[in-house]
Amino acid sequence: MAENTKPSDGEHCCAICGTKSDERVLLAAEQNGKPVWVCVHCLPALIHGGH
Repeated sequence: MAENTKPSDGEHCCAICGTKSDERVLLAAEQNGKPVWVCVHCLPALIHGGH
């Protein structure tokens, strides 16, 4: 996942596609001890892996 999960305006964004919370629902997670955000569109790929 990408490291840039918080744009400069302070709003969270999806670690995979960069979508902001005003565009799609984001879910909080943790990777390597750091908080990350994943949108509901990218969540299935995260769970099942990329095909």
